Amino acid sequence: MSDELAELYQQVILDHSKSPRHFHAIEAPTAQAEGRNPLCGDHVTIYVRGDGDTLEEVAFTGSGCAICTASSSVMAEMLTGSSREEAEAMFEQFHALLTGEKELEDVEESLGKLAVFAGVRKYPVRVKCATLPWHTVHTALEEGNGEVTTE
Repeated sequence: MSDELAELYQQVILDHSKSPRHFHAIEAPTAQAEGRNPLCGDHVTIYVRGDGDTLEEVAFTGSGCAICTASSSVMAEMLTGSSREEAEAMFEQFHALLTGEKELEDVEESLGKLAVFAGVRKYPVRVKCATLPWHTVHTALEEGNGEVTTE
């Protein structure tokens, strides 16, 4: 990744961290789950309002480090309006990128804006920060309600 691209990615992460999108609770969600990363103090609640297979709205509340907050914000933005199948596919691609199972070039097109988190994989302890919201939304979609921890 070029230095210019890395700087652009860092700016996107900082922007979503300072001004998160979809940062609110959803009244009467069809699914929700809580996620915690005790190591760095991240705590997010993910809310989903859906109609059948469509995730009409995805939002979050909580507090966390810049990576967790930005990941929650971009995730909510990307998943709103998607199908459950699309959400699961995005989760799998994102997780594979951050854990080193896939290279950025292999998933960049399918991940869109989520590609900004590619540099996180260089810092294994931060991978949990970036993936916590994704594990949390996965639990919400699978179980309707639940709790996730990185430990």
